[in-house]
Amino acid sequence: MHLRNGQLIPICRAVLLLLLRTKGQSYGYELASDVPKYALTDAEIEVSALYRALRQLEQNDCVTSKWDVEGSGPARRLYALTARGEQHLEEWVTVLGHMSKSMTRFVSQAKPTVKHRKPRPSAKSKAAA
Repeated sequence: MHLRNGQLIPICRAVLLLLLRTKGQSYGYELASDVPKYALTDAEIEVSALYRALRQLEQNDCVTSKWDVEGSGPARRLYALTARGEQHLEEWVTVLGHMSKSMTRFVSQAKPTVKHRKPRPSAKSKAAA
């Protein structure tokens, strides 16, 4: 996931919403381990950024959380998707679908123009010549 000043970029929140949709509910550390399956990039994710994103989704009424105190370990926060979160995920699916079509169109048009071009010599290689 991309980070910008220690924050997940907004599009990465869609991945969290999807994970909660498919899982029903989940702990933050489980979400952190599942995020790479849907990664939109190969950049590392800071766990603290993931928890900040979850808190922001909760403040926006897209996610709820409760403390799970059952079991022998420490209390853990259990996250679940809200109706607003479902709606927000649907919005992301629509937006990302449009972006995907636009990106595919861009790549199909741009690829032939760059495929056969030779790379331009850098300033360093020009100086060496």
